[in-house]
Amino acid sequence: MKIPANLTCCSRLMLLCLFLELLLETEAENIRYSVPEEIDKGSFVGNIAKDLGLKPQELADRRVRIVSKGRLQLFALNPRSGSLVSAGRIDREELCAQSTPCLVSFNILVEDKMKLFPVEVEIIDINDNTPQFQLEELEFKMNEITTPGTRIPLPFGRDLDVGMNSLQSYQLSSNPHFSLDVPQGPDGSQHPEMVLQNPLDREEEAVHHLTLTASDGGDPVRSGTLRICVQVVDANDNPPAFTQAQYHISVLENVPLGTHLVMVNATDPDEGANGEVTYSFHNIDQRMAQIFHLDSYTGEISNKEPLDFEEYKFYSMEVQAQDGAGLMARAKVLVNVLDINDNAPEVTITSVTTAVPENFPPGSIIAVISVQDEDSGDNGHTTCFIPRNLPFKLEKLVDNYYRLVTERTLDRELTSVYNITVTATDRGTPTLSSETHISLLVTDINDNPPIFHEDSYSAYIPENNPRGASIFSVRAHDSDSNENAQVTYSLTEDTIQGALLSSYLSINSDTGVLYALRSFDYEQFRDLQFRVTARDNGNPPLSSNVSLSLFVLDQNDNVPEILYPALPTDGSTGVELAPRSAEPGYLVTKVVAVDRDSGQNAWLSYRLLKASEPGLFSVGLHTGEVRTARALLDRDALKQSLVVAVQDHGQPPLSATVTLTVIVADSIPDVLADLGNIKTGADPDDSGLTLYLVVAVAAVSCVFLAFIILLLGVRLRRWHKSRLFQPAEAGLACVPASHFVGVDGVRAFLQTYSHEVSLTADSRKSHLIFPQPNYADTLISQESCEKKDFLSAPQSLLEDKPETFSQQAPPNTDWRFSQAQRPGTSGSQNGDDTGTWPNNQFDTEMLQAMILASASEAADGSSTLGGGAGTMGLSARYGPQFTLQHVPDYRQNVYIPGSNATLTNAAGKRDGKAPAGGNGNKKKSGKKEKK
Repeated sequence: MKIPANLTCCSRLMLLCLFLELLLETEAENIRYSVPEEIDKGSFVGNIAKDLGLKPQELADRRVRIVSKGRLQLFALNPRSGSLVSAGRIDREELCAQSTPCLVSFNILVEDKMKLFPVEVEIIDINDNTPQFQLEELEFKMNEITTPGTRIPLPFGRDLDVGMNSLQSYQLSSNPHFSLDVPQGPDGSQHPEMVLQNPLDREEEAVHHLTLTASDGGDPVRSGTLRICVQVVDANDNPPAFTQAQYHISVLENVPLGTHLVMVNATDPDEGANGEVTYSFHNIDQRMAQIFHLDSYTGEISNKEPLDFEEYKFYSMEVQAQDGAGLMARAKVLVNVLDINDNAPEVTITSVTTAVPENFPPGSIIAVISVQDEDSGDNGHTTCFIPRNLPFKLEKLVDNYYRLVTERTLDRELTSVYNITVTATDRGTPTLSSETHISLLVTDINDNPPIFHEDSYSAYIPENNPRGASIFSVRAHDSDSNENAQVTYSLTEDTIQGALLSSYLSINSDTGVLYALRSFDYEQFRDLQFRVTARDNGNPPLSSNVSLSLFVLDQNDNVPEILYPALPTDGSTGVELAPRSAEPGYLVTKVVAVDRDSGQNAWLSYRLLKASEPGLFSVGLHTGEVRTARALLDRDALKQSLVVAVQDHGQPPLSATVTLTVIVADSIPDVLADLGNIKTGADPDDSGLTLYLVVAVAAVSCVFLAFIILLLGVRLRRWHKSRLFQPAEAGLACVPASHFVGVDGVRAFLQTYSHEVSLTADSRKSHLIFPQPNYADTLISQESCEKKDFLSAPQSLLEDKPETFSQQAPPNTDWRFSQAQRPGTSGSQNGDDTGTWPNNQFDTEMLQAMILASASEAADGSSTLGGGAGTMGLSARYGPQFTLQHVPDYRQNVYIPGSNATLTNAAGKRDGKAPAGGNGNKKKSGKKEKK
């Protein structure tokens, strides 16, 4: 039994706690203040911050403000003190008229939470209005036969105040005939009536003057007066009588002006002037007197101004009928104004947020909306809604307040601005509606990464591109806005053939334009695979990647490379063998070439560019095969030189050439013999031998220069002695030609040359002695003795002109070779006609080898002069056109000590050509040197 008792106690405590909590919540939700009217502006009304549970400084931080239904703001918030203060003059009578209590209702909006708190302020009346009568003076007539006790209704006094400050009492000035009675009506109002106490006598007093005073109960007391003038007339037996004591009528508020509303009717059985009835309003409000019109003769009531249900729903008027004798009767007219749907709902945006982020959570408050309709009943019942296709909804609050909240998450990329139309309709007939628009901007958050237009890109660039060339442009679109949509581009770091990607390419971070940092080579790599990253500037930044394939396009930048025949490094040509019995179409060799380019740039074609004997060989256009075009003949040279050109099909086409040497021979010994003539290889020691030859030539030149200096010294000495000794006649003996050994067409100096100069004491003529050679096979040319050189002048000349001193002839300037006379393979070497020695490495090395061989044979003493006189043994190898006249002659007037040979210009005599600049008469000899 104890347990249930405990449970009952606990239940009671819980119920008490719940009740207290509900009471506190009710008190917290309904905030009520009271304030007297006519207070000064800024007067304290209540501590609103305390009642809301906030600190004064939080009012501004949380955007607390007042929202009211009316347009007139009576109160304001003081953000410093957190109190509610008056915003202006407060007139209770203007706000509430005679209604009690006078409550001003409004709401406090805590905007950061979008929460409303209802507030009521009671306006307490003060005695600021004096009771007043509608008329300042009232005049009426009264028959002298009026019986005592007759009651005459007097006008009401009106006091706009309420309670004790309203009209409380009436007083009538003292008069022996009249008294005042103030009965109360059904609504508690006072109706002053003047009561006739004693009979009247017109003859005694025709006019009575009275004063009616109306007083309120305020402090101090205020009062108003009405002057009453009563005229006593002769007897009138019957007063007017209305057909109805009250007239009831209901009219629509939209009736036109001047509409007949009701007609009152009063009758008087008297005759004449006593039976004529006139109508007038009695105790009517001034505003009603402006709206209604009463015809004084017919009793017809009509409207002078439009009726407004929202202003007055019910009009109560009193109509008085009076006959000519002054008798009166009164009746009430009650006009009930019927409401029509003539007021559309009024939509007011109390609070609104104009911009929200797109990640605003569902259920967040966007705006607080108030809807008011001044109509009544169904005409004033409103419904508020928004379009259904929006991510918002309306929630009903108190007192026709609504709040607009988000129904789902917003997406700025789908809709960046919402134009929300809030529509309010009533239930009247016809239905009226009004709407207002809320513009909501959805602000962006960085929720979208940049997106490339393609899943992958392919770009092409020709090889050998200039550095810094623009290759390709990528673009990424970011659906966000502002800085969240600012995209920067970068390359994903990677390595290509051991080098960083950034050393090959770069990208403009703003435009996405791709640039080449180096020149690409198709033969090095043909494509690049890398990724481009697009990143926005949001927080946090978002990025995306795309793959890009860069293909290098081949350009014709590689010359065809000849694989066979392989080009020797020393500059010589390859040798191929062709038998003389070869038939037409015989495959001699095949030129094999490749091109590092690709495609059309690597398509090769072959053609015969040059041949020593045209028409003998042909080259396959596409195969490069060198074949005989006809049968070989005996007259065909053993050595055939072919120049084959290999050309690709690029734009522009590139080509390479190769020189082939074809040896035509039927047997192996012939081949070997010919190979000795066309040997192209070079001994590695030849370069050293060339150096030795250069040193030797320099040494000989130095010796020759010393000899010239010595010769000049000797001549000066002899000239000096000629003055001391007598002249003696002497002849310059002719000496045979010098001793030359010709080996393989090249003459080498094999002897040690010496010169002996003798000067007579008695003569200024010089004598040059050329000793005879010591060899038995020396060729002595008599023509050489007859040649008149600058030192070996003829005896006749010496005898005829003893005083003439022969001068040394200048060097022969006609020793240079022409194109066809230069050493080489059939004079086919290219060059100018300036007389320089062959610059072909092959021919130069062959000449050096011949000189060495000739020197070796001369040392053995077994060499013979071959090739005929004046050819230096070269005509057999280089053709008959190559003679000694094409070789510079270094033998003129040179005396070789130790030998009786004399170097003379035998060739010059033979050909009848004198050295340039030589003195004396030259004779042409028809004799030739014999072997």
